[in-house]
Amino acid sequence: MNWSALGAASLALAVAAGAFGAHGLRGRLDDYSMGIYERAVLYHFIHALGLLFVPLFSRLDLLSTSAATRVCAFLLAGIVLFSGSLYILALSGIRLLGAVTPFGGMAFIIGWALLAFKLARRSRV
Repeated sequence: MNWSALGAASLALAVAAGAFGAHGLRGRLDDYSMGIYERAVLYHFIHALGLLFVPLFSRLDLLSTSAATRVCAFLLAGIVLFSGSLYILALSGIRLLGAVTPFGGMAFIIGWALLAFKLARRSRV
């Protein structure tokens, strides 16, 4: 999978979601829901940057391709679970979706921790 291309596409979606929130949802969502939506966009954007840049570590031979793939898979899962559940929660008000969000947060944490571990381990070799 071309993770950098997927990261670039995900960044485009994050910008579009942010613009939609700023222009299409202002006045339609209460402050609480707008805050949730904005948090979804922020985390989506930050982790899409990860999808864009993590493969570069592999190309620079600082990270194996398989490790980069695992990190990116966790980051993508986090975007879908964390940001996706927050987008839906903000737009629908279905509070049950908040139960999904921590799984996305854990995927983010695992992805970044795995990257740190693999980079630290690689630098010792």
